[in-house]
Amino acid sequence: MSEPRACGCGRSPTGNCIGWHKLTAEEYEAKLAAYKEKQASKAEAAE
Repeated sequence: MSEPRACGCGRSPTGNCIGWHKLTAEEYEAKLAAYKEKQASKAEAAE
């Protein structure tokens, strides 16, 4: 199994390449907001 590639563009919130370098600025902002919301929900559920 291969290691995940590191993110070279700096857009990935995980540090691994997830293809976000292809997104427009608007698409990136929307994806990032959705990612942050999902992470917040997970954090609340863990409490």
